[in-house]
Amino acid sequence: MAVFEYTALNARGRKITGMIDAESLAAGQQKLKAQDIFPISLNRLEASVSSGVKDPARAFWKKGPDLDFFSSVKSSEVTMITRQMSTLLSAGFPLVKAIATLVPQTGSKAFQRILSRVKDALEEGSGFADALSAHPQAFSPVYVNMVRAGESSGTLEIVLERLADFSEKREDTKKQIQAALAYPVLMAVIGFLVLLFLLTYIVPGITKIFTDMNHALPAPTQVLLSVSAFLKSFWWLVMLLPVLAFFCFHFIRKTDRGGAVIDQIIISIPIAGNLTKKLIAARFSRTLGSLIENGVPMLTALGITRSISGNRVVSDLIQKAADAVEQGGTLGGVLEKSTAFPNLATQMIKVGEKSGEMKKMLEKSAELFEREVQNAVAAATSIVEPVIILIMGVVIGFIILAVCLPIFEINELIR
Repeated sequence: MAVFEYTALNARGRKITGMIDAESLAAGQQKLKAQDIFPISLNRLEASVSSGVKDPARAFWKKGPDLDFFSSVKSSEVTMITRQMSTLLSAGFPLVKAIATLVPQTGSKAFQRILSRVKDALEEGSGFADALSAHPQAFSPVYVNMVRAGESSGTLEIVLERLADFSEKREDTKKQIQAALAYPVLMAVIGFLVLLFLLTYIVPGITKIFTDMNHALPAPTQVLLSVSAFLKSFWWLVMLLPVLAFFCFHFIRKTDRGGAVIDQIIISIPIAGNLTKKLIAARFSRTLGSLIENGVPMLTALGITRSISGNRVVSDLIQKAADAVEQGGTLGGVLEKSTAFPNLATQMIKVGEKSGEMKKMLEKSAELFEREVQNAVAAATSIVEPVIILIMGVVIGFIILAVCLPIFEINELIR
């Protein structure tokens, strides 16, 4: 059964869009008309994975490029669908029927197309993990490999439930960090814009009277006038520089050599570097523990965690650890030789290797470092907020002083 995307008019004459399963184009039209929906256009969604086409280039031209690659699929949507799919499978639904049931419940059109293509690929004989791997914009390597392990062991519904738990915990940590940083960042941006407005529009009008007097101005006033004149002429440059700096940083970090240097600097910064290491350790422990728990081999799991570490220095360290494990060594033995990984995480991994409770120790390590990161971010924001207020107060105080000094001097001359 194929999946068709339609644009149609409902009984009230309103244009609607959606998807429908049908044996053929004519059957799809009849099915819509039976629901008092009158199709304007009806297009079949081709499967992204086909068991009958073995040549990748040929498969690409057969189905065309996957335009959904450029569409945004939220991780929260994937988590919600994963939870619901696990519930349906536990209730006895076949996998294809479960996916077909969930397609209309997905809010994102891009994700609906992806799920429809996954369903179509399953009907053509592809494995679930293979069908998911064709859509990396929605399903990460961690997700695909855990599903593959669940398929192999016959515990797909359990794996999907664990995947949902894993994704929810990661999203909770991410949201808590974002919420803690939102207020200081907003304060900094608003403060910067207010100061820029004062210096480019308000201050020049106030100080113009002093420049017209042909009187020697105090040093703070001269500095203020110079800064104000520069900002009034080159305000666009001040606004453009942060954007250019961001893109330059992003471009340099994309290169192997530049990225390695930047990543090394990031984890070497006294306070921020320590926080970054804890965040990486939490992500590493959570991901590796989930993969091992669901039957993914250690070397495969290390390869996946290496690809999502987000830091080239740590990524190289994980690769060395994987090489050592392949040769009969221990994971903790390699990690403890580097300062790029927190010592406490290394010790917990070594204990897990010796006791045979690797999954349990990785889970405890993830919970510990996630809690430490949240506490550290909360503590940092509690310090950043008064620092921003203090800086704003100093700058505004300097502006007031620079404006008032000439007034005091004029009063002295009048007396």
